[in-house]
Amino acid sequence: MNHRTDPALAALAARLHALPPSCGPVRLIAVDGHAGSGKSTFAGRLAAALGGAPVLHTDDLASHAALFDWSARLHEQVLGPLARGVDASYEVYDWHARRFATRRTLPVAPVVLVEGVGAGRRAVRPFLACLLWMERDARDSWGRGQRRDGPEMSEFWAGWVPAEQAHFAADPSRPYADALVRQQDVGPEGYVVLPGPGATA
Repeated sequence: MNHRTDPALAALAARLHALPPSCGPVRLIAVDGHAGSGKSTFAGRLAAALGGAPVLHTDDLASHAALFDWSARLHEQVLGPLARGVDASYEVYDWHARRFATRRTLPVAPVVLVEGVGAGRRAVRPFLACLLWMERDARDSWGRGQRRDGPEMSEFWAGWVPAEQAHFAADPSRPYADALVRQQDVGPEGYVVLPGPGATA
């Protein structure tokens, strides 16, 4: 297994470290994109390139009853504490038990990542140092996600797709992205980071 840091990730990590803090002492970075676009994998690799940056997955904040209605929980349990310079403690949803079952700590750090569909939403952008968008077509992303999850999740996906479409129609993230992240599908696996609409507006 190749453990070398992707040059694009190394350059992006250096760029993010150099940004001014945006949420108390934290540089909060959002990784947004369609479901199945590779956000979680990318966020994990970027966190490693950042020297082990903490990562919050919005799937932990969402629930069956509120796929996208988690802004208030994020503000109260995460953004508020980080803005005050203290560790955050947030409830984690168990998608099998269908309830918030545990709590998790998100420590104050120079850079903290929040990844998930809608991570760059209007309510979060004032707290962000940078918004990254995974540049992959919606239908291609959904197809990848459904192949990953298997047929037993087909009912969930049937409800998810229209919910995601409605969310981004009302509260789009991509137009405000500072950078677009494109995963290379040929050759050694890696990423290309391009200026986003938010950086060039």
